[in-house]
Order: sequence, then C-alpha cells, then structure tokens
Amino acid sequence: MINKRSFSIHTHFYQPPREDPNSGAIPDEPGTGPYKNWNENVLETCYRPNVELRNFSRLSFNLGPTLANWMGRAAPEVLERIVNEDEVNQAIYGAGNAIAQSYNHSILPLANSRDKRTQAKWGITAFETLFHRAPEGLWLPETAVDMETLVVLADNHIKFTILAPWQVEVMEGKAPYEVEIKDGRSIVVFVYHGGLSSTVSFDTFATGNADAFAEYYLKPEIDNYDPDQFLMIATDGELYGHHQPFRDKFLAHLLNGSVKETGLQLTWPGLWLKQHTAKGKARIIDNTSWSCHHGVERWRAECSCTPGSTWKAPLRRGLDQLNELIFLDFEKMCGDLGIEPLAARDAYIKVMLRMEKFEDWIKALVKRDLTSSDIERVRKLFDAQVACQQMFTSCGWFFDDLSRIEPRNNISYAAHASALMNQVTGNDYQEAIQPILAGAVDEKNHLTAADYLRSAYRRFSGQ
Repeated sequence: MINKRSFSIHTHFYQPPREDPNSGAIPDEPGTGPYKNWNENVLETCYRPNVELRNFSRLSFNLGPTLANWMGRAAPEVLERIVNEDEVNQAIYGAGNAIAQSYNHSILPLANSRDKRTQAKWGITAFETLFHRAPEGLWLPETAVDMETLVVLADNHIKFTILAPWQVEVMEGKAPYEVEIKDGRSIVVFVYHGGLSSTVSFDTFATGNADAFAEYYLKPEIDNYDPDQFLMIATDGELYGHHQPFRDKFLAHLLNGSVKETGLQLTWPGLWLKQHTAKGKARIIDNTSWSCHHGVERWRAECSCTPGSTWKAPLRRGLDQLNELIFLDFEKMCGDLGIEPLAARDAYIKVMLRMEKFEDWIKALVKRDLTSSDIERVRKLFDAQVACQQMFTSCGWFFDDLSRIEPRNNISYAAHASALMNQVTGNDYQEAIQPILAGAVDEKNHLTAADYLRSAYRRFSGQ
C-alpha cells in the first residue's frame, strides 16, 4: 500500500481597512505600542518574521486584499517576498500555494446577491493583480458559506474553498469533498481538522515544541487504513508571532522537519488537486461559519458568542437599509450615463487598485463627453459604493462592545458613503436610518450607533 497521506496548514492573513476615509492615513491607535497602529504592530510581530523564516513557501495561505494594499505601501519588500514564494511554487510544481479572498471580509451569506458577486470579483482581480495568475481557491471570510456563495465562486472559475467540519454534511467518503451546486457543476471543499486547528489556535502548551506537537498531536490523527488521507490545519495567520510569541519559529520547525518525521507529505490544496481527485461527496450546511457555532448569528444579532450585544441587530438592519437606498440612486445615475451599474461597479476595482486612472476609465465606459465637474460627481458615486462595501467588514460585529474601534469604523464608512452621495444627489441618506440605529445602544457610555453616525457624518460633510 503506497503512502500518499498529505498534510497542509492553511493560514488566513488579514487586517481590516483602518484608514481614515478623508486622509487615507491610519490614525494612531491606543494599545499598539511601540507602534503607531495595529497594522504596524502585526507587521513586525508576525508578517515580517514569517517572511524571514520563509514560512510562506510551505503554507497554504490567503492574504486579505485590504492588508495587501496597506502592505504594498508600508512594507513593499515584505509583500514582494510573500508573492515570490507563491511564484516559485507555481514555477516548480505548477501550483501556487496562495489563494484569493473576497475583498472586504464581509459575511457573504448575509450579503445580497449583487454584493456577493462584487466581493468575489474584486477579490479575484486583486489576487490576479498581486500574484500574476488566476486563483484556483478562495477563502470565505470566517468561512461563512451558503449555496448562493458557492455558485458565485463557481461562476468566477474558483475550484475550491476551505470549510470547518461542522459546515458540511458528509454523504460518502472522506475530505476533500466534491459539493454539487447547480447545472451539473461542483466545487471542491477542503475540510480542516477541527481538533488540531483548535489546539494550535488556543493551546499555547501544545505549540511550545514542534517535534512534540508532531509526535503527540499530529501522529495520533493519522489514519493507518487510509493511504490517501488529507489532513489540514486552518488558523488565523496572525497567531504565529503576534497572538502567540515565538509561534512563527514553531511553525518554521514544524514545516521544515517535524511533519516529515510523521510520514506525512507536506502539500497545499492547489497542489493536491493537481495530483489527486476529490472522491468524497458532501453537502454544505447553509449559513454556517468557523467562529460562530450558531451559524452566522454573531454578525447580525446577539448570540451566546457575545452575550449582551443587542446593538448588533439594529446596526445590521440600518446598514442594510442604507446600502439599498444608496444603490437605488447609484443604479439610476448609472442608467442616466448609459452604463450597466453592477458591471461598472465590478470593474471599478481596476481604479481602486490603481490599474487605471479614473478619468480614463470612466470616459471609456460612458463614451460621451464629460466635464470635469461630471467626472468628479461620478467618482464620488463609485467611491460611495466602495464605502458601502467597507461598512460590512465582519469585525464590526465580531465583539460584544459597540464602543470598540471596529464597529465605529464601520459606522464611519457608512457616514462617508452617505456624505459622498449627498454631495452627488442632494439627498439625506443618513437621516433615513437614524431611527433604526438609535436602537443600537452602547452599554458603556449609553451612546447609540445613531450618535456615532451623526458625529462621523458631520466630519465628512464639513458641517
């Protein structure tokens, strides 16, 4: 019996957008010393050390687009080395080890159909621009999934994603699984090992020594009766050096030697699919995620993950309504310009990534003369759509405290979208959702999301 047992560690590297919409700079953030903000802190405690140890050459990984954008400006030499590791693997094995991520880290099952599509297309284009190849896989934020999301991935030629074991219903065989979607199509789902992933994430004792981890945690999970076993660990990438000091060195030793001693072959999903075929069959369980055992409730309502966070539901409802109000006027104005709104928004990623200048892009799209004033108004129209996507960043609902910087950042993006659209149409968008957001109360200071929105709106509108 030939041993073809495989092992992979997937790491999700991500930071949310922290830039002030007006200045484009990240304000100084408390608690990040000796660095000015969390991005700089995590760069020096995690991203740079892992690059120097060449861990990115052996991992399966995704690099969130908002993080990559910031890193390209703040530490281009680090980003270049990350990209180079994927390029080397692509050249040697015909399969790179990086995968894409939907763009703004919004919870896709909670997004409407058009936003699912834009998030996927923006994320794929960002990946192609950075890694100079099309992605085979795509990481779903918080691994949150529903069937419509998988269809969107397949529509965009994505072959696989990664999920938690409680997100699939196994029909036959073992992971990786083929999941049927529609029209005779399917997508491959790699399912990570829940116990091992949890141990690596939360048990600091277990990850103190790579050889001991391989011997006492990894080896017992090897199935001696399955020569084709695929064993995967999936964690946040910031774990290795930032959340847990010295775990970047643990990871390096595990990947460089300890795994080999177990008899497992180190791989990553793209390479595995090049050499194997997924034989297992499974169905996905809609509206599930890896970090909320109540499905996706953590990002739309109070659940026992974050008890007492009754502010989440009205914040979600308010931002959903704002998104719809703004899109209706965006759609109308695009129609007046003779352009298809959703296709134009999807293509706007080229301007966001500075692949094209806005003036050239919009003139080619509209195909009629535009004054400088027209161009500025249309730019604000599209920038408001960007802000509408940013305001659904998942970390805004992840914790239990409305006064944290994450939900206030989301509210700030909502205010920015409202202010931009007001400058274009003269309509007051934020006023329409104030009654809903008034129900989102900060228990620490008794302020509401409506108060936070009003304050941010005054700043962006110059009032």
